[in-house]
Amino acid sequence: MTTSAEKPAATAEQVEAAWNDNKLAQVLYHDWEASTYDEKWSISYDERCVTYARDRFTAIAGDQGWPYGKSLEIGAGTGFFTLNLKLAGVMDEAHVTDLSPGMVEAAKKNAKTLGFAVEGRVADAEKLPYDDDSFDLVIGHAVIHHIPDVELAFREMLRVLKPGGRFVICGEPTRYGDFVARRLSRFTWWATTNVTKLPALSDWRRPQAELDESSRAAALEAVVDLHTFDPDTLARTATRAGAVQVKTVTEELTAAWLGWPIRTFEAAVPEQKLGFGWRMFAYKSWLQLSKVDKVLSTVVPDELYYNVSITGVSQ
Repeated sequence: MTTSAEKPAATAEQVEAAWNDNKLAQVLYHDWEASTYDEKWSISYDERCVTYARDRFTAIAGDQGWPYGKSLEIGAGTGFFTLNLKLAGVMDEAHVTDLSPGMVEAAKKNAKTLGFAVEGRVADAEKLPYDDDSFDLVIGHAVIHHIPDVELAFREMLRVLKPGGRFVICGEPTRYGDFVARRLSRFTWWATTNVTKLPALSDWRRPQAELDESSRAAALEAVVDLHTFDPDTLARTATRAGAVQVKTVTEELTAAWLGWPIRTFEAAVPEQKLGFGWRMFAYKSWLQLSKVDKVLSTVVPDELYYNVSITGVSQ
């Protein structure tokens, strides 16, 4: 994987062009993010992230039928979901795709480091380069909100699934959850970048060039994030595409209210200021609030939660 020093920067001209070409925006943004994506989102391939990925999967699809024989991930990024689910024993043979060549290469390198043989292809989720009835499982994590035609993507998932095969898409933003998260993130960014201008806190301020680069990334992120979802509407979209046994689950309410400011703060300050202790504090705080959210789910409407996951079966 390339180092952060080798990471190509998006110029103002590229960002401007991307506003008018969503596929270009998707490739540009995710290629740009590939080398530092795991660091940005605190992604690892150990007990912490294996547990997270497995819990997201079982919350929507249960743990029956493991291991699935042949799995495909759409919009796999650096391989977070597939590789951690493979470590959890969810599937045997794993394939990953992404529209970004940089992400595909990062996923393949991560797999090699873990000792896995994972096939990776550059592919558009709206037109998957696989034969009908090829996979037992299709998965994705935080991906369909990037896809222009979500119903077409569901049709493609169902086409490449064998009869009775299952798709599992996790971690998609709800309308209300995204509304709150973005505003919390913007406030945290504004507060952190302004407070660290004080002389006493100058060591906590990233170089201005890095802050400018993050701002360009945020501008592109606004281009590539195309959708937020209402759980019931999302379920109807999958059903209309031909899925059966469609189900949605929502997660993260107070956990998201903490998680997004934490992620934004981490992006705004120098990495060396935040060590292992901070990472564990953030993770354990998220776990505790997730427990609170499960209790609240009995009285709080599902559309108010941040994440929605969906599963369905091919006929």
